Amino acid sequence: MAKLSAGIIAYRHIRNSEFEVLLVHPGGPLWKNKDDGAWSIPKGEYVEGEDGLSAAKREFEEETGNVLPDNQFIPLQPVRIKSGKVITAWAVAANFEECFIGSNFFEMEWPPRSGKKQTFAEVDKAEWFTLEKARLKINAGQVPFLERLAAILK
Repeated sequence: MAKLSAGIIAYRHIRNSEFEVLLVHPGGPLWKNKDDGAWSIPKGEYVEGEDGLSAAKREFEEETGNVLPDNQFIPLQPVRIKSGKVITAWAVAANFEECFIGSNFFEMEWPPRSGKKQTFAEVDKAEWFTLEKARLKINAGQVPFLERLAAILK
């Protein structure tokens, strides 16, 4: 059975038909010096039977520190990435004065094979990107979400 992940694409209109999307950069030493292709929608794994939208909202709050507005959530067609994981996402109009407040943390052995455990933020920053810039920043497997959102907002 494929792993399931649920996420939120927060977007805001900036002028005319242009909009920006909120992406997060993964924390930890493995992602420290990576930028283009490393960003993601705020998302996280959930188990079958759990409500995907509820999981996506929870993950958004855990990864950005922001609470989503009670706006209409637009379901987007799920994407299966190379690993086989299925990501389900919803888009929602939102605008945060401070797009990143804080993130939850994880522990891992670092440096590798050192026997030492260190704690890192799951997400180290979040930023608003235009659609054009977001296509460069986001993980390639998630680009279809941007395309689907652009088609809907046209």
